[in-house]
Amino acid sequence: MEVVYEDNHIIIVNKQSGEIVQGDKTGDRPLSDIVKDYIKEKYAKPGAVFLGVVHRLDRPVSGLVVFARTSKALTRLNKMFAEGEVHKTYWAIVKNAPRESEGTLTHWLVRNEKQNKSYAYDQEKPNAKKAILNYRTIAHSDNYSLLEVNLMTGRHHQIRCQLAAMGCPIKGDLKYGAPRSNPDGSISLMARRVAFIHPVSKEPVTAEAPIPNDPLWKALCTSL
Repeated sequence: MEVVYEDNHIIIVNKQSGEIVQGDKTGDRPLSDIVKDYIKEKYAKPGAVFLGVVHRLDRPVSGLVVFARTSKALTRLNKMFAEGEVHKTYWAIVKNAPRESEGTLTHWLVRNEKQNKSYAYDQEKPNAKKAILNYRTIAHSDNYSLLEVNLMTGRHHQIRCQLAAMGCPIKGDLKYGAPRSNPDGSISLMARRVAFIHPVSKEPVTAEAPIPNDPLWKALCTSL
């Protein structure tokens, strides 16, 4: 487990693709339990360790996850996430170059629970939620483009669904139209950066995840 930022109230870790943030029906050990064990051992804490989950990343996605270490921080971070005061920046490797090098995507997303998938529409539909993101191309090779994405809304599979709807599925994301999977089962999407005002100290906090140890990621990022 890689800790990127830590203080008395907050801990930010770099999640690996394949890890789950919270326990689910798979029964696999979640990242939240690993972080609790880390805190318990590092600070020799007796009894149960408090750790609040304030947001999640999809299992095949890597990058930054913010946890609360105190109930005060949890309450305030929950409110900050709900009100869009936590700014998250994602990087995605996509197969096709977007027609415009940067822009804003607006769709209405309908979630299919049974398929665990969202569908994007250009017009409003029953039970649809409006989804908005901004993207810009920050690097490219002959076959792939590296996009920086900022979410204006937080919807189920929003980045994966909207980029696919633009004709640019994320590398390895079979669910949303990628032609083949990545060897390790990941998709080439990472939560690269997070920035917010600390809920207790009121100081600015910025954290950045390291580039995945993958030849394509490293090749695309060498020029940045």
